[in-house]
Amino acid sequence: MDAQKSTTKKPFPKPIKFTKLLGPSFIILALGLGSGEVILWPYLTSNWGLGIAWGALLGITFQFFMNMEIERYALARGESVFVGFNKMFKWAAYWFIISTFIGFGLPGIIAASAQVVASLFGVTQFKWLAILFLIIIGLILSSGKTVYGMMEKITKTIIFLGIPLIIVLAIILASGVDWLELLKGLVGQGQNYSFLPSGIAFATFFAAFAYAGAGGNLNLTQSIYVKEKGYGMGAYAQKISGLFKNLKENQQIKLEGQDFDLTEDNLKNFKAWWKKINLEHLSVFWFCGFLAMSLLMLLSYTTTFSLSNNAQGINFVINEGSQISQLIHPIIGIIFLVVVGIMLFQTQLGILDSTSRIMAENFALKRIDAVNSQDKKINLSKIYFAFLWAQIIFGITLFLFGLTEPKFLIVLGAVINAVSMFVHVGMTTLMNRRLLPIQLRPAIWRMIIMVIIFVVFGIFSVVTVWDTIAKFIF
Repeated sequence: MDAQKSTTKKPFPKPIKFTKLLGPSFIILALGLGSGEVILWPYLTSNWGLGIAWGALLGITFQFFMNMEIERYALARGESVFVGFNKMFKWAAYWFIISTFIGFGLPGIIAASAQVVASLFGVTQFKWLAILFLIIIGLILSSGKTVYGMMEKITKTIIFLGIPLIIVLAIILASGVDWLELLKGLVGQGQNYSFLPSGIAFATFFAAFAYAGAGGNLNLTQSIYVKEKGYGMGAYAQKISGLFKNLKENQQIKLEGQDFDLTEDNLKNFKAWWKKINLEHLSVFWFCGFLAMSLLMLLSYTTTFSLSNNAQGINFVINEGSQISQLIHPIIGIIFLVVVGIMLFQTQLGILDSTSRIMAENFALKRIDAVNSQDKKINLSKIYFAFLWAQIIFGITLFLFGLTEPKFLIVLGAVINAVSMFVHVGMTTLMNRRLLPIQLRPAIWRMIIMVIIFVVFGIFSVVTVWDTIAKFIF
């Protein structure tokens, strides 16, 4: 594929205003709101208290550095990391198709959304509602509007409505003692335990740790969003989102990016971009994400800690709504559950769109490789919709066979995605060292952090897999 890259180099674009830079981090943040933020961390808190809050802080901090190294490559090359991976590892595309489908095909988030919405009407059997939600998402994404701009607007709206409500509820309901427990939990001090309480399921904690942010291969979509937004050399990239609109015609696609000369001006512009996108991701993804997780954990602790049936599925969410109704007003409790249901629905919609893009781009990469031509006409829409509906049919099939427990599906998917993160952290670190010029490579301290993240996810993956196998054997 390198032979087909244009030999004409272009100047590195000058950075734009910070206010116009905002966008991609909102999407990646929203993709995580429906799993770790809304479900797993509050679930752990409702059962074991706030002493595990340090895991959420460390997890989202890890993801900040992971995401920035993903953005670094796209900023410098104007192409997604999947193109870079394919240059280094010919098997990479197949891995990302398989791991993405398995990791995110499990419909736990939409099952949670359906259960929460069904509870508002006193309905306990939510399977058919979950199937309906999946079909609705498929129809929305098949309407020809699966463009970056639409997703950005939806996610910003959900975040700007959801997070302020959580902030207000936490301020109203949490006492000074509760806030103190949260602060103690950020340094690993819980009630009669340090860091991890006895009896906690390690797989669930690891799942929450992996979902302290987006998780799995979804982190890699940052590179797609950087290109779609036109950051850095992405300004010269073909906007793939537009290619998902036309189901009738094959179109020429150009997945590879654009080179630039390593002149003083170009390097200066790269560094200016790098500083701005770090600030954008720090303020939106890290700060807003950490704030949302902290307040959701605090709210869960304040309203449901030690209630008898918290451990059963996602009953703690319904318990939260019930407690808010009693402590403030029934209408407020209903609004809370409605917002949670919408956030979960929107998360599933964003995940299906993003995963279908990931798999479609990787499939297209192998098609291009097969003919050794960047001018290959491919109907990316058909590929995208095939992966989209394959995931929906897979989810519906699981529901029809009775696999409807939201927490089980979310935890299983999260563990699979955590292993995927272990793989792509190593690949991204290696890629940035091999494919980027020395002037654009990460500083040594960032490399050390990435190696630490790689080792931590490796250890967690091995321990979780062994723990799961041991339960069946012994």
